[in-house]
Amino acid sequence: MGAAVSGYVGIVNFDGAPADPQLLQDLTNFLSFRGPDAQEFWCDGPVGLGHSLLQISRGTLPERQPAQLDRRLWIVADTRIDARDELIGKLKSNSRAAHSLTLLSSDAELILHAYDTWGNACVEQLLGDFSFAIWDAAKRRLFCARDHFGVKLLYYSHIGSSIVFSNTLNCLRKHPAVSDRLNDSAIADFLLFDSNQDPATTSFADIQRLPPAHRLTFEQGTLSTRRYWELSVTAPIHYSRNEEYVERFLDLVDTAVGDRLRTEPAGVLMSGGLDSSTVAASARRVSTGNGRPCGLRAFTEVYDSLIPHEERHYAKLVADALKIPIQFMVNDECRLFDRADQSGSSSPEPTHSVLARAALDQLRQVAAHSRVVLTGDGGDPVFSGRISVHFRQLLAKRQFGRAFVDAARYFTAERRLSRLYLRRRWRLLFPSESQASRYPEWLAEDLEKRLGLRDRWESWSQAKTPEVAFRPEAHASLVDSTWPNMFEEFDAGLTRIPVEACFPFFDLRLVDFLLALPRLPWCCDKQLLREAGRGALPDSIRLRRKSPLQSDPVIALLGRPESSWVDHFEAVPELARYVIRDRIPAVHGETNSWAAWTHLRPLSLNFWLHERAQ
Repeated sequence: MGAAVSGYVGIVNFDGAPADPQLLQDLTNFLSFRGPDAQEFWCDGPVGLGHSLLQISRGTLPERQPAQLDRRLWIVADTRIDARDELIGKLKSNSRAAHSLTLLSSDAELILHAYDTWGNACVEQLLGDFSFAIWDAAKRRLFCARDHFGVKLLYYSHIGSSIVFSNTLNCLRKHPAVSDRLNDSAIADFLLFDSNQDPATTSFADIQRLPPAHRLTFEQGTLSTRRYWELSVTAPIHYSRNEEYVERFLDLVDTAVGDRLRTEPAGVLMSGGLDSSTVAASARRVSTGNGRPCGLRAFTEVYDSLIPHEERHYAKLVADALKIPIQFMVNDECRLFDRADQSGSSSPEPTHSVLARAALDQLRQVAAHSRVVLTGDGGDPVFSGRISVHFRQLLAKRQFGRAFVDAARYFTAERRLSRLYLRRRWRLLFPSESQASRYPEWLAEDLEKRLGLRDRWESWSQAKTPEVAFRPEAHASLVDSTWPNMFEEFDAGLTRIPVEACFPFFDLRLVDFLLALPRLPWCCDKQLLREAGRGALPDSIRLRRKSPLQSDPVIALLGRPESSWVDHFEAVPELARYVIRDRIPAVHGETNSWAAWTHLRPLSLNFWLHERAQ
């Protein structure tokens, strides 16, 4: 059951020019920070592939990539394929060449056989997190693909008759034919929305990003990309007994976690909330159920004095109940943009990480213990379900009896009166102006006019949720660009820390089930998680209110005298292309989180531009 999460790079010259082996070796060696176990490359005329290995599977020989099938097909991949036994069964029934496959075969081998069996449609048979490139020597075709939700990354640059590709953006920037010219639309999106909203581009004009759920082919000098999957759950599921919902969920979440736990030890980022605690409880069950010592350890960020914060207490309750060790990262001494001015600290693209040091330091904690860490990210979108929509639909259908029964069920749920969230519901119905993000008036006027940024802002802020799913609010939350951008923040290409972050709530099997759940009783207030945690999690966790931070650490730091420098930073010359420096309002002492976050973006961009110029 070989799984290797790694860095890879490739070059294909369709004009027949030989791939430069020295350049390929240099690019492969550059990736050693994300794959320290082995670096290998292969060249054959105009094609070259390189791979840098981070081995995460237990009890297997180190995987060899680039891998090949009968010297016809070659692959480099950063992948974890799930439901392997099902895939192997399909392959053996459809291809004689697959008879030698076993559960010990590497994921790269499975992908090669899938491509050999189904061609471009192979991606429709794959589950898991994957990014890969296959060179089909007989057809002189390059075939690449990225997983459904975009957990794994794939970048490429089409230069003349050649294509260069990698799962690491900075690796492509090392290629001498790839320019450093910026993509102004992506930079403008960062200043408006925190991140580029176009999934097919990057901050560099010469480098493109393959969007999630897309495949790419490059054949006879023609490059094309195509979506192979759409998220679509339009009908609810109905079981005869409530227990069946809980049993099915536990089965699916344990399967999702188990597929991601191919290594020992492993970590879990655990806040003490329901989502991450559910993942931790599942990991504990999976590990002990397999008869192995539990090598799980929890990692929790806490504030002891900077702001009011309860996560140390609650996370410790979960760790004690699950009998796993816990390690705390105390962030009271953090500073705004800490280490942002250090050489080599910049991310491949602009990121608005005001407190980035804390997140990176926690990943370093994990790396000292394990190469794999589980997170609870994704619990919020899959359980999104507005209770008001449910009752409006019943009343519109004149189902008054059902509405009465459901209301009674809702209000009599265990400790419901402590979780009515009346203040939060009021704010959603009647948001104040201080809670809304505003268009920044400091954008450079030429940039604004040239790219139509005001119209872009208006269309984004007025975007409607399409009625394309059983629970459209959950569907919209899952396909939001927030998630691929968040996955990228965990990727070793950005962090330069060889840790594989896994997201069980984005397992496609689990997502399909959760999106088909009715709003009541299972989605509202994550009632399914509360029932599933019975007997595994303490009631103080299982019945806990959803508790966002009581205070914003950024606002707390802005209130300190030593943070006054943020209003007096020296702008690099290139910032003027994007921002009118004198129009940025003062943020030292700001108490509105939206305003502070918005007006600190130019400073984040300035740090990135300064590092890029070095």
